[in-house]
Amino acid sequence: MAVTASLPDKAADTTPESPWPVRTLSMKVGDYIDRMSPLWVEGQIVQLNRRPGAPTCYLTLRDTEVDMSFSVTVHVNTLNAMGPAVREGARVVVQAKPTFWTKRGSLHLQARQMKAVGVGDLLARLEHLKTVLRSEGLFDQSRKRRLPFLPGTIGLIVGRASAAEKDVVENARRRWPAATFAIRQVAVQGPGAVAEVTRALQELDADRTVDVIVISRGGGSLEDLLPFSNEALVRAVAQALTPVVSAIGHDVDTPLLDFVADLRASTPTDAAKAIVPSLAEETSQLRAMRGGGARALQHRVTVERRHLEALRTRPVLIRPEVMVDARRADVTRLRERATYRMTDRLGRARDQVGHLRGQVRSLSPLQTLERGYAVVRDIDGAIITDPAQVAVDELLHVTVASGDFGVRPVSEPPH
Repeated sequence: MAVTASLPDKAADTTPESPWPVRTLSMKVGDYIDRMSPLWVEGQIVQLNRRPGAPTCYLTLRDTEVDMSFSVTVHVNTLNAMGPAVREGARVVVQAKPTFWTKRGSLHLQARQMKAVGVGDLLARLEHLKTVLRSEGLFDQSRKRRLPFLPGTIGLIVGRASAAEKDVVENARRRWPAATFAIRQVAVQGPGAVAEVTRALQELDADRTVDVIVISRGGGSLEDLLPFSNEALVRAVAQALTPVVSAIGHDVDTPLLDFVADLRASTPTDAAKAIVPSLAEETSQLRAMRGGGARALQHRVTVERRHLEALRTRPVLIRPEVMVDARRADVTRLRERATYRMTDRLGRARDQVGHLRGQVRSLSPLQTLERGYAVVRDIDGAIITDPAQVAVDELLHVTVASGDFGVRPVSEPPH
């Protein structure tokens, strides 16, 4: 008892030398929880035990998204008042007072009221979440990525031993026999579905050989498909780098995953058609393209052959010398014209030269001499133009038309 009295009063006062015993911690936690007010909590009933004649019923309330649960006790009259909607698998909200069992060290809920969450409530919550996500742009068409024409590896997230896996794989390989899959089998409903699907999505997204990811499951109730409207899963799909195809339920089912995925397929079979091309259709198109190409080439050859034949039937190609003959005639005509013009110009030039020669001759001193004139020079060669320049008996040189000779004056010239 002395040891108990010396225990620290507060958790912050405990030390390695003065710790709390487990029973003290349990009592302290119990005292703290006893001071908590009653609260409303939401979850799913996964186990409900009714003991005949017992006034109290026991059930397990599990979180709808993670693997976590609490034990709940409720009076049988309270449970009966809730009606048949409160049953195993139902999603409920419970007003309860938390209690802590100190001997077991476990938290427990004492239910005071309980009611099932209706479909209307779920739809209202989903609509609100849908509005929030749309306002953030997660549903924008600009974010959607085109699927690869022929993916190398197809990531497939499906339920364990599900018909959806068979539909996707068989229909895809029926269209393209070489289709390769990386399959992740996970829980597709229940508390662990969100965590398992998200983890499988992240694994496949990290694998660079995976070119497209398909998330698929068959139809179900609104509650069964709730994991695919979970905010955490929707945001994980929005952050994925690999294109994601949503193939959840049937045409009428529209979980929020459909809005954020890059492609929404109405059924798993439609997903298979969307992710791989049809080998038969592609082969048929290839044959059609080859046939069209061959016809187009044949038509082009035919047109060019006709054009060549038309060229060959032209006179110039039948008798190529016709072109030479025409050019020869042109050359002959031009040569004759050039000869005529050259002869004419030479004749005119000859006449002009003769005329100029006559003019030069008429102006020549020799012509003057031929008319009886003479040129008299003194001994130095100077021309005598005045009798005063001549002395008696001076030797002079006289040039006439036929030659020259010397003379001597014998008398003085008259003045």
